[in-house]
Order: sequence, then C-alpha cells, then structure tokens
Amino acid sequence: MIETAEAEPEYDGTAIRFLEALWGEGYLSPGGPEEVDRVVDGLSLAGKQILDIGCGAGGIALHLVEKHDAAHVTGFDVEAPVLEVARGRAEKRGLSDRVDFVQAPPGPLPFGDAVFDVVFSKDALLHVPDKQALFAEIFRVLKPGGVFAASNWMIGHDGEPSPEMKSYVAAEGLSFAMRSPTHYRKAMEAVGFRDITVTDRNPWYREVARGELERLKGPLYAPVAAVVGAAYVDKNIATWEAMQKVLDSGEHRPTHLRGWKPDEGR
Repeated sequence: MIETAEAEPEYDGTAIRFLEALWGEGYLSPGGPEEVDRVVDGLSLAGKQILDIGCGAGGIALHLVEKHDAAHVTGFDVEAPVLEVARGRAEKRGLSDRVDFVQAPPGPLPFGDAVFDVVFSKDALLHVPDKQALFAEIFRVLKPGGVFAASNWMIGHDGEPSPEMKSYVAAEGLSFAMRSPTHYRKAMEAVGFRDITVTDRNPWYREVARGELERLKGPLYAPVAAVVGAAYVDKNIATWEAMQKVLDSGEHRPTHLRGWKPDEGR
C-alpha cells in the first residue's frame, strides 16, 4: 500500500450516520450483509483467522463472526472515527474477544507474514493507488492455501475517464484511484495469486443505486436530513445522480475478486 500524507478523515461521524441510514448499521458500502455473503459464497470461514481491510464501522467483521463462525476477525482501517464506532459495537455485542480493530497509516500492512486464512475487503481497495504493492502485502499476510475475497468499485477501462466519470469522482470528493478489472487481475497474478475469478456486479448495483436514489429523494429524505442536515443529503443526491450515469453507461463497474495463495511446495 502506498504512503500518503496525513489527512482529515474522509469518513467522519456525519458520513457514518448518512451511509448507515442508507445501508444499515455497521455498513458503509452497498448491499449490507447479503452482499458480504455473496462475496464469500462457497467459502468455509468457520474457525478461520480473517483480516478485513478497510473495515469501516465494523458491521462486516461482526457478521463474519456471528453468521460465518470465524474464529477471529481483525478489522483494519486507516481512519479513527470508524474504528471507534466499530469497537463500541463489538463490545456491546460481547464479541471483543473474537474481533479486534487496528488503525495504521497507509503503507505496509501492520501484520506478520502468513498469519491469516482469509483476507476480505469490501469496496475499500479503490482508495489505494498502487494495486500491485497492495496485493503483494495481501499475499504476504495470507497463509499458504489462503484466499483473498473482495468486492471493489472499478472503472471499466484503463484509459482517460469520461467527463461523466470525472464529474462523479469530483462529486464524491473521496480519494478514488479506480482501475479496471483487467488491471486488478494482472496485479494479482503478478504477485502470485492463482485461480483468480473476477465477477462483474454492475448489473446488480446499477439497479440497487437507482432504488437508493429514489429512497433518498423520497422516504429517507426527512429522517436523514434531521440527523445530518438537508444540505448534506442534497449534496449526496447530486452525487448519486452523477453515479447513476456512469453505472448506466457501464463505466463504473463494481466487481467481486477472488484469488488463492498456493500451498507451499506447489
């Protein structure tokens, strides 16, 4: 992962309250626990040591323990506000012995070699510019035979983004470093991942996002505005409208990734 200068949190208390109103408690990206289950579909997580990169407010880490019976989940994030929320929820649900949360600045992952059975991430890797360096770190912390499973927001090509995509990214105001599914696959292959699968989720999310926008404009507007302010909701409605254009065009391509670290000796 690439080193960057210290910055103000991108996901502060207001952002957390807004996104959770849209996606559910503990979730700062679309789809809630159902989409998490789709990312890990077919994997046995019971008794496993899991790293959740970009864990946010902790909903996924808690879900992986409560529903999938993971032995232990380590949530990792670079931002303090989300981790404070995550720790509080783990304690409230009596899971502090099976879930912990680690904060560190962008850069090498603060974990030893070959310590996790599974590395998971949900819509967080787009913030890291150097994808190959990122996957080298993920590969390093995985045990031999371990699996990486993730969902991530991507762009459909590696050329110049369209004016519509540039407008959308500007509206988000976040540190997006979007790359294509092909770019991600090549970065994973370069560091040694095998049996890589890439699954397009654009058809799913473009319809989900349309529903999110309708809810923001309709029944969610007043209750969410009461919590975060009408101006904040209005700004995000404009962002969702910009996002819908690039989802509909296919340039914005949410994608699932999976790859395996070979067993030693193979």
